[in-house]
Amino acid sequence: MIRLEAVTKIFRHKGEDRRVLDRATLDLPPGRSVALLGRNGAGKSTLLRLIAGTMRPTSGRVVTQGRLSWPVGFAGAFHGDLTGAQNTRFLARLYGVDSAALERFTADFAELGPAFHQPFRTYSAGMKARLGFGVSMGIPFDCYLIDEVTAVGDASFRARSATLLRERLSGAGAIVVSHAMGQIRALCDGACVLEAGHLTWYEDVEQAIIDHEARLRA
Repeated sequence: MIRLEAVTKIFRHKGEDRRVLDRATLDLPPGRSVALLGRNGAGKSTLLRLIAGTMRPTSGRVVTQGRLSWPVGFAGAFHGDLTGAQNTRFLARLYGVDSAALERFTADFAELGPAFHQPFRTYSAGMKARLGFGVSMGIPFDCYLIDEVTAVGDASFRARSATLLRERLSGAGAIVVSHAMGQIRALCDGACVLEAGHLTWYEDVEQAIIDHEARLRA
């Protein structure tokens, strides 16, 4: 369960306030795969970080139950001076899973080759996303926070990522940020649209997509 209680998030830039969330209040039901839609810059990634607890709201609170992943694709989950393998083992200990098993799984899935044993700060954005996706898929979470991560890599890697994600979501919930509406339709059974700081819940994913695309055209 994820509950937003009058959550406001304001960023100050050059003396001006930018309100990303404006007293957003919403209950996201457990076990659902929820699309998070919104135009570029609407604050979708910020909302994921607020839910994950890696960022604090300006006011209000976020209440969660169960084990949530960090926002997959967010590089802040890893230490830049540690290698990919060291970061993987650290997260395994943090979440109480077998270190060796998670390291093997991640090395095999992320396909980073020798770079898996090089410092994370040397990785490209795509490599960071692949490592993050591999580690998160190797840990059993109650809810996965997914931010455009299956868009990285070649066609083969994207296909494997999509297949593995569907397998994980058969027994867990998720919040999925993606601009690929085909992926949203395939993965999600509910949706939220973030517009001008306000969240709107949709039981019907197709209606959410229609309304979101209409806003983009307006």
